[in-house]
Amino acid sequence: MDNLLAILGLAIFLTLFWQHRRQAELAKVAIIRHCKKLDLQIVSISSGSHRIRRPDGKWGWHTVFAFEFSALGDDCYQGRLTMVGLRVAHFHTDPHRI
Repeated sequence: MDNLLAILGLAIFLTLFWQHRRQAELAKVAIIRHCKKLDLQIVSISSGSHRIRRPDGKWGWHTVFAFEFSALGDDCYQGRLTMVGLRVAHFHTDPHRI
């Protein structure tokens, strides 16, 4: 019985890890597309926090990805992407120079 629980725990851990990697890849593509649309340069992308409750108060697993971007090449601004599951929910970019 102990081996069965260990295998089940390992399977759950690997599934969560695989889903997070998949979500991170989709987030990176979405951030690149969003920045290209706004004619911005991406400086860095990082995985943020995982939460069970969304900002609007509803229950649901979501992840916030933080990214830095540049408008003119010599400046740096912050942005956030909120993903619910494997869907893009919301982009937020700080005000920047055009």
